[in-house]
Order: sequence, then structure tokens, then C-alpha cells
Amino acid sequence: MKLIIAIVQDEDSGRLLTGLMENGFGVTKLATTGGFLKAGNTTLMIGVEDDRVQEAIRSIESMCKSRKRLTTAQASAATVPGGGFTHFPVEVTVGGATLFVLSVDQFLKV
Repeated sequence: MKLIIAIVQDEDSGRLLTGLMENGFGVTKLATTGGFLKAGNTTLMIGVEDDRVQEAIRSIESMCKSRKRLTTAQASAATVPGGGFTHFPVEVTVGGATLFVLSVDQFLKV
């Protein structure tokens, strides 16, 4: 058995959670916050039999697409004429999914 830990954007999580459960995957949802954009995301823990790991990964790939988003970056006094701070837009890629696939030695429901 494997445990897939999938970190996905909040806006992808509902559709992904529904799709995984409809395909018979056991899923636990955790609300988490990313460090880079400090934005909400969702971490899913998915228990998967070894022979269904690739099926679960394909489902995640099909529902979690990366996209571009504008955010603000701050320039320091050293780079701004006259000193002070300024904010300027920066395009970043968000979305997709970060997956960790771990072997599970034992799985119990008590």
C-alpha cells in the first residue's frame, strides 16, 4: 500500500476530492498554507493500493493544472530611487500539484 500526499491549490481541491472519491480512493483533506505566496492550499492524504498508484496520479494530473497569477513583490530602499519601498506586480506560476508517494507498512482502521 502507498500513501500519496498531494498539495494542491484550494480552487482545485473540491473537484479533485470529488473525482478521487468517485473512483473509490480513500481521501483525508487538510487545510494548509503555502510558504511562498502565503496562500491557502489543500493537502490530501490518499491511501492507495500499489496497483492503483498510477491511476491516482493520472487523476490528480488531469484535475490540477498550473496557471499564471499576478502577485506583488517588494523592492527595498537600495533599488528604489530616493529610498523607501515600492510594490510591483510579478507573474508567478501556481497550481498543479506537489506529490509525495510513501510506502505504508501498516494500515489500520480502529
